[in-house]
Amino acid sequence: MRVIINTKAFEKQLTNIANYSFGFLDGVNRGKKEFLNNLGKSVIFSLGQYIDSEARANSRSLHHVYEWYKTGSPSSRLFTLNYTVSNLGLSINSTFKQSSTVKEDMTVPFYNKAKIMEEGIPVLIKPKGTGALKFKEGGQEIFVRKPITIRNPGGEEVEGSYERVFDEFMRVYFTQAFLRSSGLLAYLNKPVAYKKNFLAGSRMGRSKGVDTGYKWIINAKVEVE
Repeated sequence: MRVIINTKAFEKQLTNIANYSFGFLDGVNRGKKEFLNNLGKSVIFSLGQYIDSEARANSRSLHHVYEWYKTGSPSSRLFTLNYTVSNLGLSINSTFKQSSTVKEDMTVPFYNKAKIMEEGIPVLIKPKGTGALKFKEGGQEIFVRKPITIRNPGGEEVEGSYERVFDEFMRVYFTQAFLRSSGLLAYLNKPVAYKKNFLAGSRMGRSKGVDTGYKWIINAKVEVE
């Protein structure tokens, strides 16, 4: 007795399944830029909140990246957060803004306050014309007619503190808390859409895989409070 089994339909289904899987990956790659754009927006929003929170908790080290007397206020930041998406992936960067407010014992804004204090750049202060510099020290008013140099205007506690908090968020908080609390890690670990459309993929092949993968990745939600 001999039995002949027609395996053509079975082989076609296996081929479709393989093509569906490869198509899914292609679809994910096609939607990567849109996904990274959505992720970038969420990351810089959370990063800003993180810096504000750290500043309110430790104003002595982070007051320089806010307008005077507004430490930790989102509307008074002297820094901007941006992101770029390229073939290399997602990049987060920050730049400092000019200060526009005046400290109580000054007459003009400390324009490069954030950058100068963060980098510990010495500041040379000269009196105007034949006038004298006036400042308070130990509760007393001091008058000086010669230029004075402030070696580290922010002090050791301030110098480099913004960079440390920025790095701390990216190296520690982002991987240990943000990815989990935002729901993104759980979403990426369970591609439900792939399983849901598997049967259709076994019939339609690559085209269904591309469509499924693309929609799955661009619909990745990053819930940030």
